[in-house]
Amino acid sequence: MEPYWLDQKTYPFTAHYMEINGYKLHYIDEGQGEIILFVHGTPSWSFDYRECIKAMSKTHRCIAVDHIGFGLSDKPDIYDYSTINHSKTLEHFILDKGLKDFTLVVHDFGGPIGLNFAIKYPDMVKRLVILNSWLWSSKDDPEFIKLSSILKSPLLPFLYRYLNFSARYILPKSFGDHKLSKHLLRQYTMPFGDRTQRNGPLAFARSLLDDQDWFESLWNAKTVLEVKPTLFIWGMKDPVIKLHILEKFVSGFPLAKVLRLESSGHFPQEEQPEEVIKAINSFLKAN
Repeated sequence: MEPYWLDQKTYPFTAHYMEINGYKLHYIDEGQGEIILFVHGTPSWSFDYRECIKAMSKTHRCIAVDHIGFGLSDKPDIYDYSTINHSKTLEHFILDKGLKDFTLVVHDFGGPIGLNFAIKYPDMVKRLVILNSWLWSSKDDPEFIKLSSILKSPLLPFLYRYLNFSARYILPKSFGDHKLSKHLLRQYTMPFGDRTQRNGPLAFARSLLDDQDWFESLWNAKTVLEVKPTLFIWGMKDPVIKLHILEKFVSGFPLAKVLRLESSGHFPQEEQPEEVIKAINSFLKAN
């Protein structure tokens, strides 16, 4: 049974579940044809890809997972919510479902989570689409150094658990010119309806302190991906993942195509879905 708060007109997909490590992982699987796998970041869920999936499932098989702790997946109180474990869970899902020759679409933390799989199994991934993400250590980045003091604050767990800070405040502030309506914001905040359901976003915040060496190891191992058709779609008004991040990404993927969306912030697929859909469709046809 779907939760009472879910707008099924906006998100009109059949729910599927897979049990992994004793917990239910929610995913959607729409359409037929060549596979596109969508991997979300924080504090979002497969909902942020809904417009892409509605349009592209007419010609492709579109699959999107909700990480454990997010969306319609289980949100256990005691669980390994590390970014690395999310990637292991995604690997389990892909291998169990027998997915292959698919286009991988990643955003935010979905970048390291999904691209780690692509690095381990390069023959299974046909193309890459990367939206406002990263794949290396930010330890020496001045912007990250400033952020670190906030991430280390003893107030952070309180803000995340008791105020739903990530979904309620950080997410809408990350948008560019295309602001999120109150109705749509509710679809992002309600998966974290009470403090017992907010361990996932808090763990991702902690991952920014704990997993920098792992992020760097992925960048150092990315050689197997450099020859793959790659498309970057970038919201240029992202207040956190800024232009220099895109520039470094492009330096490591010299054959990639780039779409810069000047009025979008951190969530291009939510802010300018028509442009994102058009770009991905053109990319698929050309490659």
